[in-house]
Amino acid sequence: MSSTVELTKDNFDQTVTDNDFVLIDFWAAWCGPCRQFAPVYEKAATDNPDLVFGKVDTEAQPELAAAFGIQSIPTLMIVRDKVAVYAQPGALPEAALTDIIGQARELDMDEVRKSIAAQEGQAQES
Repeated sequence: MSSTVELTKDNFDQTVTDNDFVLIDFWAAWCGPCRQFAPVYEKAATDNPDLVFGKVDTEAQPELAAAFGIQSIPTLMIVRDKVAVYAQPGALPEAALTDIIGQARELDMDEVRKSIAAQEGQAQES
């Protein structure tokens, strides 16, 4: 049984809203690097049962891919407390994915929100 959730435009917002920590793999069946990354992503999902691991098939869900400006796949995105804290294209080796999950777990989300608010404040001033 897969430990990942297939995300669609119908369940995406609900999944991100209802969970504090969501990893999202933007992929497509024709993409070789996506197929190489899939077992690494599945293993991470099995190793981190407290987190939500979602997959967006960019062919079936072009609106979601467009909404997030996905230019190349696979792209991994991490959303914590409804804030995208990581988004990077490329298939990651297992050690790198484990490291990124660890870093995302350690983020102080209050500091992240302060940083975003400060950036938004600067953007409004200019």
